[in-house]
Amino acid sequence: MRGRLGRECVYVPSCRFGLYAALRHWCPPGGRVLMSPVNDDVIFFVVLAAGLRPVQAPLNPSDASIDIDAVPRETWGSLSAVLTTNLYGNPDPAPGLRARCYALGIPLFEDAAHAIGSEVGGRPVGAWGDASVFSLSKHVGAKAGGILAVADPGLREALGKTCEELLLPRRTTAELAYAVRPYAEAAVRGLRLRRAAWATMRLLGRMEREEIRMPLRPQELARAVASAPDLAAHDPWVRVDMHDYRLRAGRFRLGRIARRLDGLDDVLARCRSGTELLLATRWARPAGWEAPRSGPPGSGPSASGPPGSGPSASGPPGGTQPLFRVPLLVADRDAAVRALARRGIVVGYLYDPPLDDYAGAAFTDPSPSPEGARWFARHALPVDPLHARAAVAALEESGARPAEAPEGLVPSGG
Repeated sequence: MRGRLGRECVYVPSCRFGLYAALRHWCPPGGRVLMSPVNDDVIFFVVLAAGLRPVQAPLNPSDASIDIDAVPRETWGSLSAVLTTNLYGNPDPAPGLRARCYALGIPLFEDAAHAIGSEVGGRPVGAWGDASVFSLSKHVGAKAGGILAVADPGLREALGKTCEELLLPRRTTAELAYAVRPYAEAAVRGLRLRRAAWATMRLLGRMEREEIRMPLRPQELARAVASAPDLAAHDPWVRVDMHDYRLRAGRFRLGRIARRLDGLDDVLARCRSGTELLLATRWARPAGWEAPRSGPPGSGPSASGPPGSGPSASGPPGGTQPLFRVPLLVADRDAAVRALARRGIVVGYLYDPPLDDYAGAAFTDPSPSPEGARWFARHALPVDPLHARAAVAALEESGARPAEAPEGLVPSGG
């Protein structure tokens, strides 16, 4: 990862753990962090755990990137940091955000969990911020591990020490469960036992999301927020979907992660191919939205339009971003999810409703212009590019229609 980014890196057990360490290092308790409302709720809870106030940004409705120009002047002046999302691998406008943060004297953090191979402005995503975090569970497929990368190489030792202090001791049972998980999952797939497996998870109390968003539990959350910064108090929310997120890794786990990382370039090449196929479909942009003008090189998605039409998805010159998921925009997202499920394609990474609607003003500053985020969250169908052909066939067979362009909402620069 140091070679890919040109930055010093620290191995961490998860992306969320690395982000918490970075937020605690740079931001004073009570600080305000601009972030995307179309994001995993776990990241929202990490910000709260660090003792910070999430501030929801207006979004470009075409790809859910931060719309820099729509953020009010007074909001910029109140911030302690900015956190990008790079949703599904589509880069946020990092060059513009980097310039704005530099002028304000605040740090820029890049959440690059979905964007390990994406580029913007001639640099890899993750090479713009003061710190960036990567997940080795996504493109790498290791189901564990992450990377914390820093712009200032002199900070690597201090951040490494901070991470060491926050880690919990490794557990033999956790390592054993990690070792057998791929075989158990393969058996479930081979025997077509997905429904039985989900029912068993519910009975064992390990099913923590009945809906897209996890239960907020506002009274309990308010007590946790009152004790922040405190990762342990927020553990019931931060650990969801990854209970090993802060455990020290054993040799078996590290070995499997290293082997999967060795195959990353092949995975990225396959993702580029699938992304190209999906972005050529009629669901790649809303019905009635003309393909907008591409922005200047490196300007990021806020200067372009729907996914696949500008620098956001075109990535490096002559290439395509290796998106982790391709957000097709469909009229009836739930029906499209069911159509893919009939073909055995599971749709995850849905972030609906937006975080300000989900959490309310008690826990976050709502976006001043929430319409773009709401529209995108309702219509985005994140399709795995590694299953592109089967997904297109399923959507064609089901008669899925592109989402209608939202009235009054246009992509920035469109």
